[in-house]
Amino acid sequence: MNPWVLAARPATLPAGVAAVVVGSALAAAAGVFRWDAFVVTLFAALAIQIGVNYANDLADAQKGADTDARIGPTRAVATGLLTSGQMKRGIAVAFGLAAIAGVYLISLAGWVILAIGIVSIIAALGYTNGPIPYGYYGFGEVFVFVFFGLVATVGTRYVYDRAAPADAWVSGVSMGLLAAAILVANNVRDIETDRIAGKRTLAVILGRQPARWMYTVMLFVAYAVVGTAVAAGVLPSWTMLTFVSIPLAVQPVRTIFSQTEGPPLIGVLKATARLQLVFAALLALGVLIAA
Repeated sequence: MNPWVLAARPATLPAGVAAVVVGSALAAAAGVFRWDAFVVTLFAALAIQIGVNYANDLADAQKGADTDARIGPTRAVATGLLTSGQMKRGIAVAFGLAAIAGVYLISLAGWVILAIGIVSIIAALGYTNGPIPYGYYGFGEVFVFVFFGLVATVGTRYVYDRAAPADAWVSGVSMGLLAAAILVANNVRDIETDRIAGKRTLAVILGRQPARWMYTVMLFVAYAVVGTAVAAGVLPSWTMLTFVSIPLAVQPVRTIFSQTEGPPLIGVLKATARLQLVFAALLALGVLIAA
């Protein structure tokens, strides 16, 4: 695989796509959808996520978190497929492209999008870099929940008509929980090597068994939020279609509780990303049917 594609961590990219799909469906249901906003927002979201993944690849190599003992997918800088200098340029290109897309989105929705863009890039760079890389202190899941859930979903909805209705916030909670679950799956797999490297992820802090339960609860609550929102009249009843995806959640939960080896746990990460994408598609479909 091309090292740049490898470093972009394609298995995790559904997290960026899902929130944009949901936010755009909510806009379509409100009668304000436009294709240019959708395409540019999706491009910006993916560029930011790829920039985060590049920065993480670089930081983990520099801090010794990615060693030969690691059981996850190959990392580009740690294995010498890309140099640190090349990766720094890749990070600049990814965030530069996101900024260019952001200029167009700012023209549509104003200073709020500018603020979101600036904060998102600063937070992305600080995740595993800077003086206090909070991804190394157990706050990675919080970052993912906020930025790949709430910010991405509500921000996408805001782009269309500068509105941030309750259905976008509720949907953002489910998107954030599922995106954070992808990170938990990743960190459960890397517990041993992260502990040795001094990378104190939430999985390292809590331990393997509590982290497994945290993963399971995140999936459960993502569905419960939709059910509660439907009961409260915030989301239409058709969004209960998301429950059709529950069978996709069963196998990764079983695997994360029964396995400690790399390949099966890599499968959990991929299955969780796939679950989020299907969940988002069903949520979007339910919103559109009800419109």
